[in-house]
Amino acid sequence: MPAELLSHSQGHTLVLTISNPEQRNALGPAIYAAGIEAMGVAESSTEVRSVVITGAGKLFCAGGNLQRLLSNREQPPAVQAQSIEGLHNWIECIRTFPKPVIAAVEGAAAGAGFSVALACDLMVAASDAVFVMAYSNLGLSPDGGGSWHIGRALPRQLATELLMLGERITPQRLHALGMVNRVSAPGAALTEALALAERLNTRAPNASSSVKELLNDAPHTTLSTHLTHERDHFVANLHHANAGIGINAFLAKKPAQFQ
Repeated sequence: MPAELLSHSQGHTLVLTISNPEQRNALGPAIYAAGIEAMGVAESSTEVRSVVITGAGKLFCAGGNLQRLLSNREQPPAVQAQSIEGLHNWIECIRTFPKPVIAAVEGAAAGAGFSVALACDLMVAASDAVFVMAYSNLGLSPDGGGSWHIGRALPRQLATELLMLGERITPQRLHALGMVNRVSAPGAALTEALALAERLNTRAPNASSSVKELLNDAPHTTLSTHLTHERDHFVANLHHANAGIGINAFLAKKPAQFQ
């Protein structure tokens, strides 16, 4: 069976499933392109309020296809560079997508699979899942933004340990470090991710989009600049219809039905 990215909708949530059963859900150019296309369509759809990324079967993603990497060693370096650009375009798409993206991780999230999970806004992982930045075990360095996300989320010494030693880390430890939001029972990561998505779907989409944009911008701006961005988002959201819905519902002690 070919590597593909399956998609289906559940309520207001788009579920994207990495499917490459013969290669343990390894990633490849077809999956990157499909991910970008699916999220582009979802961005303009008023029916989609969140996205969940998961893996087919009992694992999330084993990372890159090692047979394809071996083959690419026989090709000009530009061939692998182009492939990585495809992955990086999808990572940037996930990060800049204006709606919440949740990773639902069962089994292994290794290498670029770990990087994809880290790019998501929230992460739900089964208690028996395994995370590993396996690049150094193969004599390679990270891609997919793995070193960027880990380098910002963890102290330098711990980030160095994870990336240089390539050792496994449990979802429980990642949860304690603030990198996993929920640890589910084995086999229940997708169910819990969908429940979390449903909670997010009831929030005002414009406010959620502002939160994501502000969080993305925060590490790159001064406090003064960021305060200006917060002001502008607040004013825009106050004058959005959803603010009227939310404020009036709160005062009436009723659930808000955001548009």
